[in-house]
Amino acid sequence: MTRRVTTPATAFAVAAIGIASYSVMDAVMKGMSIAHGAYSAVLWRSVAGVVLLGPLFLVTRRPWPGRAALTLHVARGTVAGASVLLFFWGLVRVTMAQGVALTFLAPLIALFLAAATLGETIRRAAIGGSLVASLGVLAIAVGQWQAHASADVVLGSLAIVLASILYAGSLILLRQQAQIADPLEVALFTSIVLALLLLVGAPWFSTVPAVALWPGIFGAAALGSVSAVLLAWAYRHAEAQVLAPVEYTAFVWSAILGYSVFGEHVTAWTVAGALLIIAGCLVAVRGKPGPAPQTEAAA
Repeated sequence: MTRRVTTPATAFAVAAIGIASYSVMDAVMKGMSIAHGAYSAVLWRSVAGVVLLGPLFLVTRRPWPGRAALTLHVARGTVAGASVLLFFWGLVRVTMAQGVALTFLAPLIALFLAAATLGETIRRAAIGGSLVASLGVLAIAVGQWQAHASADVVLGSLAIVLASILYAGSLILLRQQAQIADPLEVALFTSIVLALLLLVGAPWFSTVPAVALWPGIFGAAALGSVSAVLLAWAYRHAEAQVLAPVEYTAFVWSAILGYSVFGEHVTAWTVAGALLIIAGCLVAVRGKPGPAPQTEAAA
């Protein structure tokens, strides 16, 4: 029997579906974070993720991860968890389009982190791309200044930038995870680590959700889990440089969902900033596969 080869176009399509699903999940999580706080939203989504993925992991009789894999799962779950919490805390305070645009800084930051941790050489293209992306962040900041943004909006933006820095670190760990663990294992153990960490603070920062909220919680968990598996599959079957452009469709989805669900309007400054950040990322990774610029919800 001839072995079927996955084409780049197929991997691209799968990644596109994954990004669209993540964007819908972001909208659901923003609504839950507004109503009940980002801590509760992230905590119970993680618990729901464990409930959904745990039985599948057991039924398929996958082997328990070894010490090296568990160490990576704990490390990435911790870093990615902090990133996700900061992201949704910030997303409550800014528009979805602006929040997602700022997360596009992650792949650039990951290039510099890879140089610092893995000994990779920082290329001129990465430096040039960083300068272009910095202009994008400045454009978004100018837009906030002209709109007389409140201190809450500014803090939300800063939280998302910090989330992008942490997420860049999680991308480095994700690339290592993908070499020794399949997508289901990565998604499950990320949820387990995040849920366990947040349960520690639950008595002070969260409450058990009402029954009416659980459909939304499990819906967000299902979207996030399916998206994580789809993206992990896509990046296993195609190079990051082939799939990187599809990641930026998240900005379009966030603008559409932000307007239709929350009545948010995208300013020209936000669009200009997003385009500059995207351009900077593409310049930085030109001619060399780079870390996937996945959205924050990828955790």
